[in-house]
Amino acid sequence: MASKNKAEKHPREMTHRALSHHKKQVRRQRFILFGGIAVLLAVALIIMAGWYAGEYVPMHKTVLQVHDTKFSTGYFIDRLELGLRTNTDSTKTVDDITSSVIDQIIQAELAKQSAAALGVTVSDNAVEELLNSVGFPLNKANRDAAYAQLVTQKMITDYFDTLVPVSDNQVDLKAIMVEDYATGLTVREKMMNGDNITALAEEYAQGYFSTTYKGDFGFHSLPYFQNQQIPSVPVDYAFGDGITAGTVSQPLTDNTSYKQMGYWVIKINDRPTDVSANVSAIFCTDKVVAASVRDKLAAGDNVTALAEEFSQYAKVPNGAIGIVNASDNVSGSATFVSQEFYDYVFNADTPVGEWSGPVLDTTNWTQGAYWVVLVADRQDNSALSDDDRQSLVDAAYYEWSSGLMAESAADVFNNFTTDLKAWAVDKAVSKVQ
Repeated sequence: MASKNKAEKHPREMTHRALSHHKKQVRRQRFILFGGIAVLLAVALIIMAGWYAGEYVPMHKTVLQVHDTKFSTGYFIDRLELGLRTNTDSTKTVDDITSSVIDQIIQAELAKQSAAALGVTVSDNAVEELLNSVGFPLNKANRDAAYAQLVTQKMITDYFDTLVPVSDNQVDLKAIMVEDYATGLTVREKMMNGDNITALAEEYAQGYFSTTYKGDFGFHSLPYFQNQQIPSVPVDYAFGDGITAGTVSQPLTDNTSYKQMGYWVIKINDRPTDVSANVSAIFCTDKVVAASVRDKLAAGDNVTALAEEFSQYAKVPNGAIGIVNASDNVSGSATFVSQEFYDYVFNADTPVGEWSGPVLDTTNWTQGAYWVVLVADRQDNSALSDDDRQSLVDAAYYEWSSGLMAESAADVFNNFTTDLKAWAVDKAVSKVQ
């Protein structure tokens, strides 16, 4: 028996109330969805803002500027990383290296710009070859450091080497600085008699240069002697007009060079105790001056006036030493004068109220001396030695490079703050570690 066709069922229609509830639920889900997205976006924005403010902004801040060239914190971090990795001095602190790197960045850029103005440049290929040879990354900071090294070499070989002549007037200079004119006459006579210069220097020489070179300054040009900072008195004499080989000078006055010696004129005013004394004293450049000062004091001349004119004891320029104690005789202490001074003051035989004769002091320094100069040889337009010439080339480069900062000081800016520098240093140290 055939079944009857079932009536077709239609979807139940929502009631008005159900429809309203459904719409509310959809709206709620959308709110939750979009709210969640908004929260995620807000969190992302906060993170981005923190990164932007805490990383991006400080990393891209201009901290150094040389003329129109700017250097960011990020650049500095890379350059400091290089400095930390290549440092071989274990005594240097991170602060020391940081200060050095800042100076290097500035000096390197000044040298780069100034060298370019003179037509000296370095190719990118040369820079890359150097960095590849040592295995360093090819970032901007490393490139600049490599460029600075290469441009230094090129300035020396391609520029300053062309400025130094291959020959010049030269003198074989023998010279001894002595304490006074009378000693100078003695040394001059011995030089003229052919006495050994080294032996004479060991016996009579005073001052750093005369004792260090032992009287023999060698065969060199005027610029070389000047570069070595040899005192001008003997050098100027040796290269003077009319001075020929074999000439020996009279004692030549030098009012600027120093020697570690002098002579005291001392008076014990009274002795408050057995181990103390009230002292007046004048420290003179040589024995002759000391004797003259002593005669003037004995004749009643004013102590202060004579001290201001002749004394070279800077601690007490007016001659009023005051109370000294035997316990002050400790070398290196602030109150120490010299062993010879204390030996005289606390000698039981030293009279009270009388000015002493000259008392030698080989501890303190005085200014002023005399030179005796022997021009052992003199040749015009003779070839410079390789060492002398290289020394002059290097000196010319150093004078040029060391003057760049002073010339451009107004166009060099250091914008580092204490906090930003500390932040950058931490970043660089972390990269190295």
